[in-house]
Amino acid sequence: MCYTYTVPDLNKRRPENTQGPFYVDATCIDCDACRWIAPASFREVDGQSAVYAQPAGDAAQMAALQALVACPTASIGVTDPALQARTKDAVASFPRVIAGNVHHCGFHAENSFGAASWFITRPNGNVMVDSPRFAMPLVRRIEQLGGIQTLFLTHVDDIADHEKWARHFHCRRVMHADDARGLNIEHPVHGRAPHRLDDELLVIPTPGHTRGSACLLYADKYLFTGDHLAWSPRRGHLVAFRDACWYSWDELKVSMRALADFRFEWVLPGHGRMHHAPAAEMAAALQRCLDWL
Repeated sequence: MCYTYTVPDLNKRRPENTQGPFYVDATCIDCDACRWIAPASFREVDGQSAVYAQPAGDAAQMAALQALVACPTASIGVTDPALQARTKDAVASFPRVIAGNVHHCGFHAENSFGAASWFITRPNGNVMVDSPRFAMPLVRRIEQLGGIQTLFLTHVDDIADHEKWARHFHCRRVMHADDARGLNIEHPVHGRAPHRLDDELLVIPTPGHTRGSACLLYADKYLFTGDHLAWSPRRGHLVAFRDACWYSWDELKVSMRALADFRFEWVLPGHGRMHHAPAAEMAAALQRCLDWL
């Protein structure tokens, strides 16, 4: 897989970065991706990300390089030629395993404001959740993993390059009809009732963030939530985004209560932080979110 690293404009390097080879420049859109991919190195400072600790050791450096590759605006730079050469290894690490057969795609897209996308490998058809950039290194790797059968789109904000992925892999796109207008989605979902795609995949409509927002529950364990539900390190519990609710906060609260009927151990959002806990603890965490709402 060919990948050429280009150093961002050093003249735009933010002064908030600590001295060293890694830095964030002023084009950062504050999507938060680098901060959860490599939390030991990146933090938010004055509304943008910055390097607060230069990564030491192979693992920390690889995490920082993965953040560099994932960055939707190419705002992360590294000046050390040896580290630049290692970007090819970071590229090859995607999609990277999160747990079991669930992967983080990386290659976040600017036109989805840096939302995360996910990939599930399984014998009865691989699934991509939301769309990353249509980057050829990622495309080739997913080809090696068996391609994509289903592309599930949680809501209209995070669809990015979905048309290119669908055309290349001839996969069906699944999305709630209320967000799918004009998108030629192969499998629109209607109404508010849960909709089963197969024995492992359940679409749970969750209107609120957008009219057609929906979650995908996989294997009664992994809940892909788009921008409906995420973990907040600052608050210490699951949250919804009150300041980024484009349709109805009241509807969002109804949708959130409906999630209490399901068991899951992982929350994997588009924006915000993922969270893992045993099902009983996750249910309690969701109840804390409901109380907060």
